Amino acid sequence: MYNSTRSVNVKATAKNAIRKGLADDGGLFVLPNLGEGENLESAAAEGATDTQCCDVLIKLEPQDYLGKSYNEVVKTVFSKLLDDFSSEEINDCIKNAYTGTFENDEVAPVKKVGNMFVLELFHGPTSAFKDVALTMLPQLMSKSLAVSGKKALILTATSGDTGKAAMNGFADVENTAICVYYPHGGVSAVQHMQMATQKGANVDVFAVEGNFDDAQRGVKELFMDEELNAYAAEKGVELSSANSINIGRLMPQIIYYFSSYAQLVKDGQIGDGDKIIFSVPTGNFGDVLAGYYAYLMGLPVEKFIVASNKNDVLDEFIKTGTYDANREFYKTNSPSMDILVSSNLERLLYYASGKNTEKVAGWMQELKENGKYTIDDATKGEISKLFLSGSASEEKTLSTIHEVYQETDYVLDTHSAISYAIAKEYADAGKTVVSLSTASPYKFPQAVMSALGEDITDEWEALEKLKVANSDPCPAALANLKNAEVLHDAVIEKQQMRDTVIAAIDKLAG
Repeated sequence: MYNSTRSVNVKATAKNAIRKGLADDGGLFVLPNLGEGENLESAAAEGATDTQCCDVLIKLEPQDYLGKSYNEVVKTVFSKLLDDFSSEEINDCIKNAYTGTFENDEVAPVKKVGNMFVLELFHGPTSAFKDVALTMLPQLMSKSLAVSGKKALILTATSGDTGKAAMNGFADVENTAICVYYPHGGVSAVQHMQMATQKGANVDVFAVEGNFDDAQRGVKELFMDEELNAYAAEKGVELSSANSINIGRLMPQIIYYFSSYAQLVKDGQIGDGDKIIFSVPTGNFGDVLAGYYAYLMGLPVEKFIVASNKNDVLDEFIKTGTYDANREFYKTNSPSMDILVSSNLERLLYYASGKNTEKVAGWMQELKENGKYTIDDATKGEISKLFLSGSASEEKTLSTIHEVYQETDYVLDTHSAISYAIAKEYADAGKTVVSLSTASPYKFPQAVMSALGEDITDEWEALEKLKVANSDPCPAALANLKNAEVLHDAVIEKQQMRDTVIAAIDKLAG
């Protein structure tokens, strides 16, 4: 049974948590029987309240993921996390999500690049790591809706990649519709065209004046709008999310941490039980949180590196324990990381505080009222045991792409380069480091080509140039994107988001 990060009294089964996305009190759904044990004992000893001791701990043993196929690991993990899904339902979800969807059965291959390993997460239909989760979430959602007899309207804010992956996953899925909101002018030309050309009778996408945080805050306000939710309920519709605030979006991302570790063991790069470092380019904290969940479930991890761009609020938080979103927002060459309010950090606070929902609720209220909060020393100490952090400037991002290409002939995208740059000192010190590569370089061709020495003003011309420079072929879906028909061109103010949701509810309800 799941509960909210802000109250143990707000509970849901897996299917209900996936359908709802956000808990009724504004918190995020978590599993209290993750992380029981020595790694959180000190926080609990500091007087944490609401700490739950569960009879059944959710753990994996090495034999559950070593030597197993990707889909076998998915089944094992999901059987432990999805408390009200049958084995048949899980099998159906895996088959529908991952059969013929990715370039190969590995889903997330690991490659040696320089003195570290790169976990490639961009081999899905939209060339970004979100595909791993957003091919699966519609399947989980469909099973959940079948029980409720309701329809679901998915509301999603995106900094570039989630939107396309979510629309692609939910397009024409029965009993669902999706509204995507992205910052106007805040995504690459390729990302914009991926969303603007998305087909599907149940799909809408809107450019919102402002930045990603404005769009994300607007979506959260819609979820908490009692009048709007009552109107939707009258029509037989529930509002839900495809962002990583939805536990069904987060769970599939846990798998590739186990699979990458298993690949390194299989290749003889590490031994069973050896601890390794994962470096993760981070904006909304969902991807690195999935790794933390894998750690809580038993994966041998030495450290997680939280890699930020110029919007370095997470870097500062990991180092100081103070989260302060009251700072200048920068549009950078790694736009999917241009975020100041990282929603999934709330889940880490829940576990690191000894599952103290009162503390978490208080910090989130401080964030809402003041734009900042400071955690206590015990919680800060727990986080510091496992998490490192760093940030990279736009210049450092480009120079890293250039240097890696010169040394290895491998092309990183602007987000993956940040992860690689910050992790390099640990790899140079002899540590085994897996750096997550979250998007194809073809999604950001202008910035990548600039790093490789050619400043090209037209992004589509840069894409053609990158095809020559990069030994990996351009995905067909991106290669043909420039001339695709634009189906969505609406630009709205934040206060208009509610009207678009009402229109989508009416359309879905019929």
